[in-house]
Amino acid sequence: MKTSFSVNVNKVALVRNTRHLGIPSVTRAAEQCLRAGAHGITVHPRPDERHVRGQDVHDLAELMKQWPGREYNIEGNPTQNLMGFIRAVKPQQCTFVPDSEDQFTSDHGWNLDDPATCERLAPLISQAKALGVRVSLFMDPLPGQMAAARALGADRVELYTEPYAAAWATGNDTQRREQLQRYAAAAQAALDVGLGVNAGHDLNRENLAPFLAEVPGVAEVSIGHAFIADALELGYTATVGEYLRCIKSA
Repeated sequence: MKTSFSVNVNKVALVRNTRHLGIPSVTRAAEQCLRAGAHGITVHPRPDERHVRGQDVHDLAELMKQWPGREYNIEGNPTQNLMGFIRAVKPQQCTFVPDSEDQFTSDHGWNLDDPATCERLAPLISQAKALGVRVSLFMDPLPGQMAAARALGADRVELYTEPYAAAWATGNDTQRREQLQRYAAAAQAALDVGLGVNAGHDLNRENLAPFLAEVPGVAEVSIGHAFIADALELGYTATVGEYLRCIKSA
């Protein structure tokens, strides 16, 4: 199974927003990544517009129309501003993330043991799917939660990979192996109940291939921070090529 690579362009917007010159361009960055072979573009428009803004979401939607077969993924909390974008843009995929409005970055998945959370999510998932949009839930690597995600109507889960990335950065083989086992078990549990598996957060050129080699059935990875950091040195085109090479080597 081939793993798709989606480039998160939030950090391009973050740099642009430090001045009023419109550079670097989010749409030009996305177009260069698509030309280099990226399979999709991801954005996470937060309510405070600290990076990607509402206009970016719409501009990128227009760009993606020129790239049939590539996917547009919009992330965010469906109880905040996300559903408006989904209704207006109808991306191929939306990823529901349990972020608070002032959260620095995504740092945990949904707790589907909480009945109130499930009660809030179920109708929103139904609304997105009625628009023809695939729904992915941002989840911690907990095998016992996967059946609940499927019961809510989700099509996929996106495994939150920061704990794996942190273990990889230690250089400790035991910690790396323990984390890989956690994610492999969660992915298999998701596959067993009919969910697709995505992954993202702090994946990079060093830890991506080992992750994909051990975790079964990963359909998509979305990478932003590390990708943009690499692109500052290598350029967009070469960086896309490097990440595609990592996927191929796995």
